[in-house]
Formats: sequence, structure tokens, C-alpha cells
Amino acid sequence: MNDLLELMVNRRSVRKYSSEPVTEDQIKDIVTAALLSPSGHSKYPCEFIVVRDRRMLDQMTHCRVGVAKMLNNASCAIVVIADRDKSDTVIEDSAIAMMNMHLMATSLGLGSCWIQLRLRTSEDWKDSEIFIRELLNIPENYLCQAILSIGNLERMPKPHDINSLDYRKIHDEKF
Repeated sequence: MNDLLELMVNRRSVRKYSSEPVTEDQIKDIVTAALLSPSGHSKYPCEFIVVRDRRMLDQMTHCRVGVAKMLNNASCAIVVIADRDKSDTVIEDSAIAMMNMHLMATSLGLGSCWIQLRLRTSEDWKDSEIFIRELLNIPENYLCQAILSIGNLERMPKPHDINSLDYRKIHDEKF
């Protein structure tokens, strides 16, 4: 199996982390992968907020109704934001950057989980984007797409079963 395909097979959303901290070198590799992400028209509107502060991570757990609790035991989180004034592909560019970071975390033996913000609701019934924007002082012209929680694995998750993929979803030439 190709190395990249094997990495994709092993990438899982991880919500439970050990207490071992993530290193600064690992964080640098993850954000470097984000910065290497392709961008529509080479506009590169994405920016990244790395949050390590335990109190801030605990506050961030309230950004989604019942979904972001894994931030309680994550070593850090990376918030993906994108300047809407720079590009009309901020949603796509943000998603690609998130996926690059997700894959890099897996390649480093770390766990990660995508926490969607756009079009979601916080525990205090605010828009999740507004909740995070206020918490982290993010300017209005930035889309707050998602948060990637990151931590060392509490246990190794079972990889995807490549033999169970539904290849009937692949169509040749026409639907």
C-alpha cells in the first residue's frame, strides 16, 4: 500500500488523549502542513491560532453543543480562520488546511479531531463562530471555520477497513 494511502487509512478522529504533552516541534510540523495547503488563486487567506493555555482550552469546550469536550484533555488546539477580504474560496481553503493538519498529526503519531464551527451553535446558543471570535479576539472579516484538537493518543484507534469501502460510489464517465 502506498505510504499516503496507508496514512489515510490510519487517520481517525480521536477524542481522548493521554496527559503527555505535544511538543513544539510537532506543533510546528502541523502548522507547516497547514501553510503548505493549496489555496484558490494562490490567495492564501488562512491563518492559524495555536491555543495551549489550559484555561482557554476549557473555555473553548463550550463552543459547540456537546461536541467540543475533547478540548478538556487535548494538549492544544489550532483554530483555522480565513480573511474573507482576500478570497472567495475561504471555506474550501480552510477545509484543505484542516485536512493537511489532520493528516500531519496522524503521521506524527498524534490524535486529532475536527470541530466544525461554521453553521454550528455554542452551548450558550450563540453562533459557534461568534463564540470563538469573541473568545480569541478574531476580527469580523475572518471566517472561523473549525478547530483541530490535538493530543497524544490514549490508545491507538482501529484503522479504516479499506476492503469495506463502497467502490460503487465511483462512476466512470457519467453518473
